[in-house]
Amino acid sequence: MEEIKGYVDHIIFRNATNGYTVMNFVADGLDVTVTGAFPEIAEGENYILQGEVVDHPTYGEQFKMTTYVVTAPEDEEAMKRYLGSGAIKGLGPALASRIVKKFKKDTFRIVEEEPERLAEIKGISQRMAMEISDQMMEKKDLRDAMVFLGKYGISTSLAVKIYNHYGPTLYKIIEENPYRMAEEVRGIGFKIADEIATRVGIHTDSDFRIQSGLIYTLNMASASGNTYLPREMLVRTCANLLGVKPEYIEPHVDNLEVDRKLIIREGEVYTRSFYKMEEQSADMLLQLCRQYEVTDGELATDIARIEEEEEIQLDEKQCLAIETAARNGIMVLTGGPGTGKTTTIRAVIRYFENENMDIMLAAPTGRATKRMSETTGYEARTIHRMLEVSGGMMDDNELPGEHRSMFAKNNDNPLEADVFIIDEVSMVDIPLFHALLKAIPEGAKLILVGDVNQLPSVGPGNVLRDIIESEKIPVVVLDKIFRQASESDIVVNAHKINNGEMVSLDNNSKDFFFLKRNRGDIIISVMLSVILKKLPPYVGTDPKEIQVLTPTRKGILGVDKLNEVLQENLNPPDEHKAEVQSGDRIFREGDKVMQIKNNYQMEWEVPGKYNIPLDSGLGVFNGDTGYIKRIDSFAKLLIVEYDEGRCVKYPLNGLDELELAYAITIHKSQGSEYPAVVIPLIQGPTKLMNRNLLYTAVTRAKKCVMLIGDDQVFQNMIGNTTEQRRYSGLRDRIIEIDEK
Repeated sequence: MEEIKGYVDHIIFRNATNGYTVMNFVADGLDVTVTGAFPEIAEGENYILQGEVVDHPTYGEQFKMTTYVVTAPEDEEAMKRYLGSGAIKGLGPALASRIVKKFKKDTFRIVEEEPERLAEIKGISQRMAMEISDQMMEKKDLRDAMVFLGKYGISTSLAVKIYNHYGPTLYKIIEENPYRMAEEVRGIGFKIADEIATRVGIHTDSDFRIQSGLIYTLNMASASGNTYLPREMLVRTCANLLGVKPEYIEPHVDNLEVDRKLIIREGEVYTRSFYKMEEQSADMLLQLCRQYEVTDGELATDIARIEEEEEIQLDEKQCLAIETAARNGIMVLTGGPGTGKTTTIRAVIRYFENENMDIMLAAPTGRATKRMSETTGYEARTIHRMLEVSGGMMDDNELPGEHRSMFAKNNDNPLEADVFIIDEVSMVDIPLFHALLKAIPEGAKLILVGDVNQLPSVGPGNVLRDIIESEKIPVVVLDKIFRQASESDIVVNAHKINNGEMVSLDNNSKDFFFLKRNRGDIIISVMLSVILKKLPPYVGTDPKEIQVLTPTRKGILGVDKLNEVLQENLNPPDEHKAEVQSGDRIFREGDKVMQIKNNYQMEWEVPGKYNIPLDSGLGVFNGDTGYIKRIDSFAKLLIVEYDEGRCVKYPLNGLDELELAYAITIHKSQGSEYPAVVIPLIQGPTKLMNRNLLYTAVTRAKKCVMLIGDDQVFQNMIGNTTEQRRYSGLRDRIIEIDEK
């Protein structure tokens, strides 16, 4: 490891979120490009840096910092440089020069210990002198805190978060109960708090540790889609996590229930927020479940009129869907590909139009709404946009993913329509569903549409399946594959996969192909040939519109590796294309990218002629996919254009919510449809490589599916029905409330 000593000349790039910085550093009179995470940094500051010299393929030689120490300026020139760098507000180079000229090497001692003497200098009042001293002391306090926290292995960026939250009281908290940080400081998880507690000397079976460990275990379970855990599983998982005996943990489950942090129902343990969301959602669903009087004769006349207007012939199940929608306040419409869901939705819309009712259409993602609009001929919006993202911040008691303060539309300010049709409901998690139900006005109708055999939502809950399995909400299942759809092997094979039947891989098909290869490097080579040369003319699309779907993030066929390869081949470096480095990634104009977090404060606009916005709003969401339109190095902005022409400006120091999207996980593809999909397959984790995942991937393709890999893995996935169990209680809450 090498060490260099010097000062920050100027900052080239900085990510304010994670502190990643690229700067010009002067060491022994030589300019050095330094990269690394600096939570607080200012031009003119002095450092001793440890790290290594690396050769970046695009930016050349750099010093990659791993650890650093802030040092006080040692000579008068360094003092002038620091004070005049802008690190201290109100001090410019000229005033800094006068201060150092008067106090010389005693300058910093004067500022910290006798700040009133700064007023001896012309241009500095007593008030300004104290403000300068306060800023210097605040920076000193922060640095002292960072040194203290660094002893416990806390990164500099997290140290700043802790200091900003607690101030000088952090020393007492760390020594008495560092687990408080896991609940009170966003970004400080249980594991970090536990590491600190170990170093402080807190016992492994302390009450603080066990209670914090239980909350952490439930929160981690929600990240895997669960809204609760069985008590025995919670205790066992937490015991393994903490390395203590289960009997030490058992009493604390009850103690947390007494403290109103947990809710226990028949051995199912919830955090309060998820239990309340499921309970309230069940209650609101059943309130919508009203009966409406419509005679058989009226319905027969209405359906005949719809068939004439739409020039269609509805089958028995499609007619049943219209009848059920007409006679009930809520209905679920489900079915696989090619079973006529789109035609049925159009017919239902026409029925309510003929009844002079106002209708709203929505879906979870931009791509799903675009497809819904194209297939029905009616405007659809994302659920987030329909609920009017307010840009509000989560309050301190909200779990990640909860939506209480995010939307303008709620029970106090409901939506204005008579009928709401929501597509791709299998993608909707319980927090978003709860927010939606709160905004549905009393007396309105709700129609939920989705394929229950697709993967469940990325977020917690199993909304569509739970509603259907409750058997308390009217459900219509479309199961007939229509003639036109039956001519597509994508549709036919999707149903075979779903039914556990073997699929022929003889490539005697127009839209479903399997290229048998067994090595990862060969699969990548074939994949590139298919995407660059063979598929674009076959399906009539640009290579970038062909979506690679892969089961995993890591490994040779994982998202991370494939995106590197695909970017290099689909959008290689070009002197006419600006690019920017963010951490280990490079973003380039023309790149296909995806937003990977819900951001309710992010502004977007649809630019019109002369750059006058045609539309604008708030919110960019996990899974939104677009293209980098422009990188403006002068304004330090990266502009991404998403569906519907929505343009979002990202600061160059805030790109951690973006990732390349030439390849995405199958889970992230939910609700989307692509001209063609390419699915690389080699052996992976059994729990992941299942029928459910394969079915979802295949049904994302509109014109062509191309699988490349091990045919035995493909057949094994069809036979593997061991989906990871998802613990959710909406079904039980619906049944409980209905029985009451």
